[in-house]
Amino acid sequence: MKGNFISKKLSGNNFLLFVTVVMFIAMYCIGLVLFSDRGFGTMQTFFNMLIDNAGLIIAASGMTLVLIAGGIDISIGSVVGLVCMMLADLMENKGVSAGTAISIVLIFGIVFGAAQGWLISYLKLQPFIVTLAGLFFCRGLTAMVSVSQIAITNKTFLGIAQANIYSFFGATMNKRGKLLYPFVHPNVIIALFALFFVWYVCKYTRFGRSLFALGGNEQSALLMGINVRRTKFMTYVLNGFLASLAGLAFCLNTTSGFVEQARGFEMEAIASAVIGGTLLTGGVGTVVGTFFGVLIKATIETFIRCDGTLSSWWNKIVLSALLCFFIVLQSVFATLKEKRKG
Repeated sequence: MKGNFISKKLSGNNFLLFVTVVMFIAMYCIGLVLFSDRGFGTMQTFFNMLIDNAGLIIAASGMTLVLIAGGIDISIGSVVGLVCMMLADLMENKGVSAGTAISIVLIFGIVFGAAQGWLISYLKLQPFIVTLAGLFFCRGLTAMVSVSQIAITNKTFLGIAQANIYSFFGATMNKRGKLLYPFVHPNVIIALFALFFVWYVCKYTRFGRSLFALGGNEQSALLMGINVRRTKFMTYVLNGFLASLAGLAFCLNTTSGFVEQARGFEMEAIASAVIGGTLLTGGVGTVVGTFFGVLIKATIETFIRCDGTLSSWWNKIVLSALLCFFIVLQSVFATLKEKRKG
């Protein structure tokens, strides 16, 4: 009975999530063995993975919503770059306060997401084409603001960015015998709140159930009485807000604006979601898996950093290989599911 229960669980949509979690645990254990003398096993190293990828966690969460609904958004990276530039320009060149600048960029994300959502849901334009135009628009707008790097010196913003939130466990002893407690920055807290919010929306709200129905089969969703246009529209509005929030978290980490920032970020978000078990065809996905997808990417980066001899491009190579592997796995999974139905 126990074996049949486990088999049923792993034969469903949880199988892809199971593979992702096992892969992360395996990679992390390998890191503990290979780089234990370089601090890989410390809590601070794990927290650093979260600090460096807080923006990606938020952006990939938004991408997960879009993919579940059967859409795509390749403008996220450009939105993140534009938000960073807007924050830097508003605070450094326009003299705007940190709170006002943050409010402006978050409102911009909502408006931009609404514009893309309206074109996709009500004018029925292809999501790839609309968001491709959005990618060029935001990247061009970033260059119009400034082609030079703008470093943020606003004391309030830097105070938020550099604030340490300490953990009461996982402390290590330094060479002087002082106990060092691991810490995260506020961008991690923002990312975890966003992650929890998206998880709750997908799991416990009517809108979340509509997303899965829409991604599974749009015609069936219509027959179920779901307002398809409104659901698509709200998906892109929410995704736009999360993209701007990801830009804020990214900027809290870099404390600057630059025209080349977050280039290719959208592909990392898609890769994290797919590696986490979200189907590119829609209807299946979980933000928990996306989180582990980001952790896998972060673990690869930490491997490269701890080794010290490998090029940073190995991160892209390994991530692309994993992406291909999971796409093939999804295809096999979908084929088996169809055979089981037949």
